[in-house]
Amino acid sequence: MSIFARFRAVDDKDKAALVRKLMQSSTPDFDFFYFVALSVLMATLGLLADNTSIVIGSMLIAPLLYPILGLSLGLVMSNPSVFSRSVFTITKSFLIAIGVAVVVTLLFSNGDPQASNEIMIRTDYDLLHFLVAVVAGAAVAYALGQPEWSETLPGIAISVALIPPLAVVGVGVASLDMEIIAGSVVLLLINFVGIMFSAMVTFSLMNLYDKQNIAESTIKKETERVEGEQKAIEQLDNSFKNGQNKHI
Repeated sequence: MSIFARFRAVDDKDKAALVRKLMQSSTPDFDFFYFVALSVLMATLGLLADNTSIVIGSMLIAPLLYPILGLSLGLVMSNPSVFSRSVFTITKSFLIAIGVAVVVTLLFSNGDPQASNEIMIRTDYDLLHFLVAVVAGAAVAYALGQPEWSETLPGIAISVALIPPLAVVGVGVASLDMEIIAGSVVLLLINFVGIMFSAMVTFSLMNLYDKQNIAESTIKKETERVEGEQKAIEQLDNSFKNGQNKHI
């Protein structure tokens, strides 16, 4: 069996599970953005403290990899719903992440943030960074279609390192340092493009184009779930306000 046939031979149930996983894990709801904010908060503190362990820990709780893979899936499927949803999630995540990093840097930076080696090494980039992102993107895209390999995802998330350069962008903005901003943005784009490219190739080899109905139905279910949660929260909020008004 050729390597290309091996990708095609992935079980249909596993392909369907892969698509559902990507759509569910990249849902732009409170939980998703909350974990993005927490991961960037941890990463920024680790960068400012020049602590590698804290920075690595931040990557383990970051869900940002899923909408990027969802964007790759949307391009492979030529599906505007999947594509636009992923773009929205990624854009809002980036804005939240940079905002959190800026606030944390302004509040907790002691002196010049350039003193941190963890920050400065994420303003440097070369071809090797792109190759790592390509390999990691291919690995995570394939692992999602192989349930028995799902435990490798945390390690892959660490290798692609999306959150630290994103946090460094915020550090650069807070310190008004164009060198930090430019270097971290380029590194982030290198990782972003590398993951997207290899994921698109992998999803194409898996022939996920014919799973569009699963992607769309999952998006619909997730949208209904989020809307239901929002209505429940609004009802609780109204009940709380009404209770306060009665006491007044």
